[in-house]
Amino acid sequence: MAGTTSYEERPETYGAKPDIRERLLQSSPGHISDADLLAVILGTGSRGRDVRTLAREILARIDAQRRPPSPEDLARLPGVGPAQACRVTAALELGRRLYGFRERRISGPRDVFPLVAHWADRAKERFAVLTLNGAHEVLAARVVSVGLVNRTVVHPREVFAEAIADRACAIIAAHNHPSGRLDPSPEDREITERLRDAGATLGIPLLDHVIFCPDGYWSFVEHGLLAPQEEGG
Repeated sequence: MAGTTSYEERPETYGAKPDIRERLLQSSPGHISDADLLAVILGTGSRGRDVRTLAREILARIDAQRRPPSPEDLARLPGVGPAQACRVTAALELGRRLYGFRERRISGPRDVFPLVAHWADRAKERFAVLTLNGAHEVLAARVVSVGLVNRTVVHPREVFAEAIADRACAIIAAHNHPSGRLDPSPEDREITERLRDAGATLGIPLLDHVIFCPDGYWSFVEHGLLAPQEEGG
């Protein structure tokens, strides 16, 4: 298609990064950022938008939706062609089918971190909720809000609506700190208390609240600010 470029063609014009695939070949995919992985799938940018800009815009669309976007959704983004939209959608669906997190058992915060770590490099805070069955196996992991964590952005209504829809027996909250600091803010503590109280009322307990960044995580349960729950408790 006219007006597009690949990693090999005119990267200086569109800002493409030909070394991403080299790094992917030489190291674990787990060490590559979401944006760079998506750039490899896209392969090309468009006139006025290099491939990494397109990747970031698509990631923002994915983060903002409760379900994986359709090819039609992605193709509405400026610079994203139908073929690219189909490639991204197919990659997301194949990954879900082959390596989905459903039924992965959570026994502690160390099991939570790998499921949310891909949000760690986002420039804005992502507040995610993992819904669990009675055996503490994951039913779903979703971003329920984007922005600073406070009572106006994160409300128990949105958090537990997902849990009720999943018929969940428990939830785990998690959000990233773009600053890289893991200690909880006063707002983090307040939200945790509100979710704990709402969960007790609904019979869907909050098992933990995990704060994370690319280098690690901080757990309310591990630091004694939430009482640990037993299976079926």
